[in-house]
Amino acid sequence: MTNLSSSSSFSDFGLLLYLEELNKEELNNFKLFLKNEAMEHENCLVPWAKVKKAKREDLANLMNKHYRGKQAWDVALKIFGKMNLKDLCERAKAEINWAAQTTGPEDTRAGEGQGDQEAVLGDGTEYRIQIQEKFCIVWYQKCLLGEPKDLHHEIAEEGRELLEHLFDIDVKTGEQPQTVVLQGAAGVGKTTLVRKALLDWAQGNLYHQKFTYVFYLNARQINQLRERSFVQMISNDWPSTEAPIERIMSQPKDLLFIIDSFDELNFAFEEPEFALCEDWTQVHPVSFLMSSLLRKVMLPESSLLVTTRLTAYKKLKPLLKSQRSVELLGMSEDAREEYIYQFFEDKKLALQVLSLLRNNEILFSMCKVPLMCWVICTCLEQQMEKGGDITLTCKTTTSLFTHYISSLFTQVDGSCPSLPNETQLKNLCHLAATGVWTVTHVFYRENLRKHGLTKSDVSVFLDMNILQKDMEYENCYEFTHLHIQEFFAAMFYMVKDKGTTDHSSQSLEDLKLLLESGSHKDPHLTQMKCFLFGLLKEDRVKLLEETCNCKMSLEIKWKILQWMEVLGKSEYFTSQLGCLELFHCLYETQDEAFISQAMRYFQKVVINIYGEIHLLVSSFSLKHCQCLQTIKLSVGFEKNILNSSRPAEIWQRNGSLITRCWQDLCSVLHTNEHLRELDLCHSTLDELAMKTFYQELRHPKCKLQKLLLRFLSFPDGCQNISSSLTHNQNLMHLDLKGSDVGDNGVKSLCEALKHPDCKLQHLSLESCDLTTLCCLNISKALIRSQSLIFLNLSTNNLLDDGVELLCEALRHPKCQLEKLSLESCGLTVAGCKDLSLALMSNKRLTHLCLADNILGDGGLKLMSDALKYPQCTLQSLVLRCCHFTSLISEHLLSSLLHNKSLTHLNLGSNWLQDDGVKLLCDVFRHPSCNLQNLELTGCILTSACCLDLASSILNNPNLRSLDLGNNDLQDDGVKILYEALRHPNCNIQRLGLEYCGLTSLCCQDLSSTLSSNQRLIKINLTQNTLGCEGIMKLCEVLRSPECKLQVLGLCKEAFDEEAQKLLEAVQVSNPHLVIKHDCNAHNEEDGSWWQCF
Repeated sequence: MTNLSSSSSFSDFGLLLYLEELNKEELNNFKLFLKNEAMEHENCLVPWAKVKKAKREDLANLMNKHYRGKQAWDVALKIFGKMNLKDLCERAKAEINWAAQTTGPEDTRAGEGQGDQEAVLGDGTEYRIQIQEKFCIVWYQKCLLGEPKDLHHEIAEEGRELLEHLFDIDVKTGEQPQTVVLQGAAGVGKTTLVRKALLDWAQGNLYHQKFTYVFYLNARQINQLRERSFVQMISNDWPSTEAPIERIMSQPKDLLFIIDSFDELNFAFEEPEFALCEDWTQVHPVSFLMSSLLRKVMLPESSLLVTTRLTAYKKLKPLLKSQRSVELLGMSEDAREEYIYQFFEDKKLALQVLSLLRNNEILFSMCKVPLMCWVICTCLEQQMEKGGDITLTCKTTTSLFTHYISSLFTQVDGSCPSLPNETQLKNLCHLAATGVWTVTHVFYRENLRKHGLTKSDVSVFLDMNILQKDMEYENCYEFTHLHIQEFFAAMFYMVKDKGTTDHSSQSLEDLKLLLESGSHKDPHLTQMKCFLFGLLKEDRVKLLEETCNCKMSLEIKWKILQWMEVLGKSEYFTSQLGCLELFHCLYETQDEAFISQAMRYFQKVVINIYGEIHLLVSSFSLKHCQCLQTIKLSVGFEKNILNSSRPAEIWQRNGSLITRCWQDLCSVLHTNEHLRELDLCHSTLDELAMKTFYQELRHPKCKLQKLLLRFLSFPDGCQNISSSLTHNQNLMHLDLKGSDVGDNGVKSLCEALKHPDCKLQHLSLESCDLTTLCCLNISKALIRSQSLIFLNLSTNNLLDDGVELLCEALRHPKCQLEKLSLESCGLTVAGCKDLSLALMSNKRLTHLCLADNILGDGGLKLMSDALKYPQCTLQSLVLRCCHFTSLISEHLLSSLLHNKSLTHLNLGSNWLQDDGVKLLCDVFRHPSCNLQNLELTGCILTSACCLDLASSILNNPNLRSLDLGNNDLQDDGVKILYEALRHPNCNIQRLGLEYCGLTSLCCQDLSSTLSSNQRLIKINLTQNTLGCEGIMKLCEVLRSPECKLQVLGLCKEAFDEEAQKLLEAVQVSNPHLVIKHDCNAHNEEDGSWWQCF
């Protein structure tokens, strides 16, 4: 074997490689030096006219043609020296010397002794040389879309340090990873990097102590193979002077297999592990071999380096036993900035482009991919040359790509090839859409034929740089970048087809699925969906029609509006998915009239803003939402974007845009006349942002009634929010739970409450770090306020002394308070004494919560005494987790018989036990007991008390709701309760049986109850082991029209697939039934008034 091919490859492509490292200015200087050099050597005149117009590749060819042997290199090195490019010169000389060392004359190598050949047999030299020859050619040739400079070289240089540490020992486990996954976005440089790793290994610069042999397996090559053995797969063109491949495979721990582009493998990987093969010499389908290798069934001691796109990682991860996952992020922010300055020689233009791209987070993020950075810069350069407004071009991704795609179709100086007709374009769009849906980005000849694309059709798109052909693998095509494929995929739904192929039915079916898709579940559809919305703008459609010579339809607009109407009415969308993705799509349209039409169906939106782009799209869309009633908003989860104290250069760069967007968002408070509720929780807002917010809150046209500012910081000591309470007389609900209000903040709030213009009715200060010190101010405010009727002071360290001060207000005749929550405030028996006295005289207080306070039996006795007084008007008393026992039941008996107003009693999480409940049932059965809602959750009850509870259900016509959750009632106990529920005298509407030890055995009795009881509308059965058998029994009656149940508490995900399908079918057949796991969600009707503020 000779190495002349290596010499040839370096001669042909080495010069091109170094010319591509020159920027535009350097290239022009090189040409001038070359002109002078040629004039000095009259025997070698390179035609100046050709040199002047030549691109880098043409220039390299001209020099190789007109200078003999290594003269071209001598001239190039001389010019590099004159240009003071010392680093370039030194690197080129070193590479020339390396090439000379590895490519001796054929006769010299042929004359080497047999003994020398035996000495090197199997040492890997020939294999390494073969790798260098093959991948040097690929390295030099790889130049997509005429990219400026050597972007692949940039990627490799930035990733060199990353490569060196991929297989380092894990400091936590002390083990070296055997499988490393290198994942990243399309075009970010994964393939370039692993090929560089292979070359560096072959040159002895990487992994030479870790791996004796490295094998490269490319998905495109694998896809074209059928059945063979694994050893046949990797030993194609194996050097004859190397050791037998079988000997090498017998040392798997010294082997590294690079599996490049896993996402392109056309395999399902569904083979069961027992069916996989261990023997690398056996012939199998290639899919089996790859599955066996990845799952470590074959060659388990070998190491793997796998590259994949982010969208395919979910498919790859289950195949791997364990792995180290590394994400390749692409060009850093500094690298992108440097690239843009190099691309635009005019620094002023470069600065303008950089500023515009930074203002569009998505476009600037796309620039992480070198090719996309070139595409975006090229498009903007073209727009500038035409005198276009690049500010508008940079506004959305669709706008930029519309101009770029149009430029591919535009003839320049008559040199553009023939343009495709409408049928060819529609077929290309169909191919693109099919690929996006199936996550396919590499197309083979059969894919093209299936979509009606002939060889001549493909040639048209190849010439236009829309498609590109793989230089290494035959009949292999792809779009020049994934985003270009996604753009044509979006066009598929709009381009009219004059041909015979009918795509309309598929288009409509796909459209529905596309609109319902989400980035978490279907990330591969996200960009196509954004492009589709962006193409709804008429001027973009007009531009594409003119340049692409096609007809496009905007009928899809009305289909999307129909979908928006359905979406707006979907509770799941507004509560679970949020609206950010929708706002991203709407922003792409830049069509204010369309957004207004689309958003008129939405009364509530949920938005989590944790990036500048989120603020941009949200503010733009919300400005056009005229029917909104509720906004739930959270700002700054990842970084404080609304903070003027950010680094100065960042704030100066983006501050004005951020401020304007925040102002636009806040302006919704007064521009939307229907807006009544704003939830601005868990947000990080600085003083400037809050100032803007308060200005809008005080606006005369602000109709907001309910404001939740939970878990916020108030650096001004609540002065602004207090001032807003007196300016905005529509505001009636204020919730500051978890915010840093403190005693000083309460002082400001109390001054506002005393003001006659303050109309606040509901105030929650739960978990606001309050102490006894603030209670005097609150007490005075309660006496002066004519509007406040609900006060939540839960989870504050008020203690008995603080409650004593509050009770002074409760005893005052001017106190208007009706509902008071003192949950977890450090109360004891002493506090109960003051409360008891207050209840005896207060005729307005109807709801009192004392949960999670250590009152004990003594405290409850005092509260029971107060209930006996006729002046006590309490309707709801919450005594959950107050540390009393069954001994108190006798005190409660007398109080409940005397009290005529109490309708809700919560005794949950107290040590009542069966004996205590049995005593209480004596009063529950009594005709004069007015209780309607009784909660006994977690009271250490068993089936022994169920007979007494059943008797209460039958004999108390007032009882409507009974919660027995978290008690060990079991099937036998609830069977007794079900019998009572079937009785015509039973008026129970809500029954809680969460976590009661129930099984499928109780379901038959429950089914019978549900079919006969016409009053029961809600039952909670979560956290019980009902099984598929029990669900089958329940579903039979749930489908029946006799069943009047409206809410069923069950966690569908806790059951097997069969049971889930049964429950889903029931919801379809019975639309009035809601099945949900959070059945105990706070609801005032269920008695959770103190939690549902």
